[in-house]
Amino acid sequence: MARRTKEIRDFILNEITEHPKDVVAKAMEKFGLTRQAIINHINALVKDRLIEAEGRTRQRTYKLKLLETKSFRVSLQNLEEDKLWREKIDDSLKDLPENMIHIWNYGFSEIVNNAVDHSAGTDLNVVIRKTAATVEMFIADNGIGIFKKIKNELNLEDERHAILELAKGKLTTDPSRHTGEGIFFTSRMFDHFMIFSGGVFFSHDIGQEEDWIWDRDIQIGETGTVVYMSCRNLCPRTTKEIFNKYQTSKEDYGFNKTIIAVRLLKHGMEQLISRSQAKRLLARFERFKVVVLDFTGVDTIGNAFADEIFRVYPSIHPEVKLVPANTNSDIKKIIRQAKKTKIDTAPILFKE
Repeated sequence: MARRTKEIRDFILNEITEHPKDVVAKAMEKFGLTRQAIINHINALVKDRLIEAEGRTRQRTYKLKLLETKSFRVSLQNLEEDKLWREKIDDSLKDLPENMIHIWNYGFSEIVNNAVDHSAGTDLNVVIRKTAATVEMFIADNGIGIFKKIKNELNLEDERHAILELAKGKLTTDPSRHTGEGIFFTSRMFDHFMIFSGGVFFSHDIGQEEDWIWDRDIQIGETGTVVYMSCRNLCPRTTKEIFNKYQTSKEDYGFNKTIIAVRLLKHGMEQLISRSQAKRLLARFERFKVVVLDFTGVDTIGNAFADEIFRVYPSIHPEVKLVPANTNSDIKKIIRQAKKTKIDTAPILFKE
């Protein structure tokens, strides 16, 4: 009975944010219980101060109650992320399941380390908000801004190009000290992950395979980077599961597979038609054994774009396997045509 009660109440807590008005109906459908039975469980959660109710009877809405909020500022000079975790974070998250403690420890450590080594800032601000079902965290530095730094270091044309490189993985501006894997894996461990910097932000949500970018009219601070991470407290995900997803086999323990959202290459209404766009997409693919190209959100591509990716690049880098995914019929046809085209190696003869 106690296990059943916990299962029902955990379900309510996990669903309440997405379904503040119809969480009762969702729970009734899930467990085959009457409305009054679900209301009794909700009233118990309200009494325990885990959720809040607003309104009356059937118009009532529910939301998670904030159980703990913590914010602090520290200097980035000589900052040690493991020490900061022990002193400021560990106590707030110690009641989470072990797998979630590992995820939060990994994500927090990677983001803080990145700020220490790369931001060129002086201060770090951290905010933690905890409910009975979720934890969310903001980590902000006052440095140069992650996208601007990548753009400058790699001589890119636009900060949005920096997001494309970040989404590929294995990107670092200091290869002697970093592998470039930290932010990539961190972004895939949490339910929601966002990086705000200047007028652009990068996002990756679990369940949405591709990453995406937004241009913002209002900038979040003139300089610096803000990272937002959130996850359900009872999420079954593990760090090992995420690492394994980007390996090509159980015997190969390296980070050698990546998934790229081709739509990240698009700016505004422009179409993916040129070889220069293709070359931008292909940059650094040779660091992987398998690259999955996710065409979700891309309606069509040009012949030159396809030719550069699916004929020219494989002829130069046969060790890299390119796998198109989520392609419509038009794109499939263009890719097939590009693969069939053969390079003419016959000598050119000139007539006198």
